[in-house]
Amino acid sequence: MDYKVWKSDAEWRDLLGAQEYAVLREAATERAWTGELLDEKREGVYSCRACGAELFRAETKFDSHCGWPSFYAPKEGDAVELIEDRSHGMVRTEVRCATCGSHLGHVFDDAPQTPTGDRFCMNSVSLTFAPDADADADA
Repeated sequence: MDYKVWKSDAEWRDLLGAQEYAVLREAATERAWTGELLDEKREGVYSCRACGAELFRAETKFDSHCGWPSFYAPKEGDAVELIEDRSHGMVRTEVRCATCGSHLGHVFDDAPQTPTGDRFCMNSVSLTFAPDADADADA
């Protein structure tokens, strides 16, 4: 796929920290329960740490008890790209940023408590969070 944002591996390495590069560009996974955005409760927008594209709104975030920030839907239908992942001896659906192709996490259809039934299980290190202006005032 042709992405709106493209950089060489060297440029990504210069832009991202070691863990960010491992997750975003090499599809690693951060350890469960360690991500800085896991317990974020304010209203706002979650964006791709690599390119800044807006990916998820806080109102779709829910506590899935899986150890990673979880959302039931992306911000826009085309904000993320879904790709079959057959690594680690299983079949899963990888979630990538549709703007730059960076690895964000995986999506599972095991969240019947949500409007979509989906659990977009994202790595905190793949995302940045910007609170809504009024959310900062309430914090």
